[in-house]
Amino acid sequence: MSFALGPKARAARVGLKVFDETGSTNTDAMAYARSGGQAPCWFVTTMQTAGRGRRNRVWVAPRGNLASSVFESFNVAPAVAATLGFAAGVALEKALREVSVEAAMRSPNSAANDYRLKWPNDILAGGSKLVGMNLEAETLPDGRLAVVVGMGTNVVAAPEGLPGAVTCLSQLGVTASAEDVFTALSDSWHEMRGIWDNGRGFPKIRDLWLERAAGLGQTVSIRSGASVVSGIFDTIDETGCMVLITSDRKRIPIAAGDVYFGDAASAKAAD
Repeated sequence: MSFALGPKARAARVGLKVFDETGSTNTDAMAYARSGGQAPCWFVTTMQTAGRGRRNRVWVAPRGNLASSVFESFNVAPAVAATLGFAAGVALEKALREVSVEAAMRSPNSAANDYRLKWPNDILAGGSKLVGMNLEAETLPDGRLAVVVGMGTNVVAAPEGLPGAVTCLSQLGVTASAEDVFTALSDSWHEMRGIWDNGRGFPKIRDLWLERAAGLGQTVSIRSGASVVSGIFDTIDETGCMVLITSDRKRIPIAAGDVYFGDAASAKAAD
């Protein structure tokens, strides 16, 4: 089976670039943007050898997994564009549910019934990492902002060497291929991008994201460098920051960091 856009994305004349193998679909997408390529356009492969996750962590997609990046361009500020990552999470969670219907019905207790969005940009299945996302932005010569959203989905294998538990769709009993996931994703992305609407629709995206959030209302710890902050995960604010309520009842917005479920000891144990 070859990669194909879903009917909604195809009708919208979205671009598609398919690679048998590539270093990084994010790198390919940004190079296309710099060369004057037209947005929106997808870059996809089932074999990625030099991908990057958040904070430039290595994200290698072995053959059969889905490495996908979408290039968009907007006349918005970088801070507004950053909220597009939440639309990506909602879109991919929706696509995963669509391709997992059979597995979920066959095994009601399967993690295929338990996809959750982990702030700021992962998707978990039964508490294990299934998807990693990475958003990059760069101002183009015409003044527009090129935004590339990379999404790596573990379809047939879970990459080794990552911190924490990881899983893949095949381990969940989901028989969908990378091509199946992408077709569903291209349509759900088109839908969520429309709702996001250059940031004007972020309040709706925020609500959808919170409905699917991992750890909401529970104790979490955020580690940024050597600093660890713990509290109850209360919400995400209008800019996408995680809002914690600390033990002394302070509300603290967190702009970036690695999330660990539990108190500060859980974050320190990850060293």
